[in-house]
Amino acid sequence: MRATGNRARAAASFLAFLLTSCSATSAAQQSGPPPSTRTLGPGASASPYPAAAWPEYGGNAARTGVAAGVPAAGRLRIAWRARLDGAVYGQPLLIGGLAVVATEGDSLYALDRASGKVVWRRHVGTPVPRSALPCGDINPLGITGTPAYDRANGLVYAVGETSGYHHVLFGVSVTSGAVRVQRDIPAPDGQPRYDQQRPALAIAGGRAYVAFGGLAGDCGPYRGSVAGVPLTGSGPIISYVVPTAREGAVWGTAGPVTGPAGTLYVSVGNGAGTSNKFDGSDSVTALSPALRQTGIFAPVTWLSDSRHDLDLGSTQPVLFGDGSMLALGKSGTAYLLNSARLGGVGGQLAQARVCPAYGAAAVQGTTAYEPCEQGGMAAVSIAGGRIRVLWRGPAGAFGSPTVGGGVVWVTDWNSGTLYELGQATGAVRYSVGLGGPLPHFSSLSLEGGDAYAGTSAGVVAVAGA
Repeated sequence: MRATGNRARAAASFLAFLLTSCSATSAAQQSGPPPSTRTLGPGASASPYPAAAWPEYGGNAARTGVAAGVPAAGRLRIAWRARLDGAVYGQPLLIGGLAVVATEGDSLYALDRASGKVVWRRHVGTPVPRSALPCGDINPLGITGTPAYDRANGLVYAVGETSGYHHVLFGVSVTSGAVRVQRDIPAPDGQPRYDQQRPALAIAGGRAYVAFGGLAGDCGPYRGSVAGVPLTGSGPIISYVVPTAREGAVWGTAGPVTGPAGTLYVSVGNGAGTSNKFDGSDSVTALSPALRQTGIFAPVTWLSDSRHDLDLGSTQPVLFGDGSMLALGKSGTAYLLNSARLGGVGGQLAQARVCPAYGAAAVQGTTAYEPCEQGGMAAVSIAGGRIRVLWRGPAGAFGSPTVGGGVVWVTDWNSGTLYELGQATGAVRYSVGLGGPLPHFSSLSLEGGDAYAGTSAGVVAVAGA
């Protein structure tokens, strides 16, 4: 009964949060003025800067991955492709008439959404080549995490890794690409050479929240962390470091999930695995806006999970409208939680086998759409407090799903194929080739009748969404 009461209170707070977020949500190459911006969403006249249909990963601070108002999906075709100076691992941001993306070449681009032409480009530094890194699988390593847009000041924020193993927060003007904010982020764990900034950025309460994990291969003495940097670029940087001896990466591509009262939820990877004393690894961790730990969940198998690389860190915690939360990672076991009271070690409300999952989930109603690495993505219901798999998508399609237009969009990033799946059954309605393999954990941004995806060479736009 106590859990039910907590869920009701969490639901009321979360609905209020959603209503608020929906209504308030060094050389440059200029190629002409930005296209005329469109008025999008409620409260559009409150700011001189363009409104955004997709201002951050998943379309909103809760990372739901759902696009509202998208027309019924139909047959797919490639609208345009844009070749840029590097791979695009993050989701494109859809701001007014622009698609804003960041590349591993340490550049930010604004593309005309109608044509794919470059409106502005801002190169912010020299990326780090793979040969200069102790391990890893991205070459070169520049901007990997999805940027975030703050309409209040008209800035797009991104973190670039630059030569010398610096992680630098840049805030650039959405209308011109001019750099307005630049702030080096000292590594919270003191190990910048071994840290990678892969998760999407989150913006809340006047700060950009930036999460760090390790490089592919988990080399070196890094520890996972989250830093909070003032949006102005000045003032103290706050941080949280996972209290394990090493590793404990915060690396899920969706980045921190923002819930009621500004609570940030992150999934944490495997820790050192050397002690029976719980060390904060293999967990869902709740952090206050000041980055103080306010709650934590870990399975009773956390130590074994850490020792065998079977942790929860590979996807973000999925936050439902009633305050429930679903945690799923590499082990394949899903855990249903109460986000207001995570419950500590073994504090789940229910658990069930689903699949090993990597990337980011989408969520609508009582269904989460999970990026299953084996057997294709899964639609997972938590209705009635039970975890049930409703359907599975095509076997190779384990990109990070997005929902809109009555369908679920998911990529097979190995083949470079985009699938449109019926939301009720998972049946393939249409598919289209995107021109080659995509970055790992590939995902889409949606608005109007179009979908946008980062590729290994730039961006592709698909019509028919």
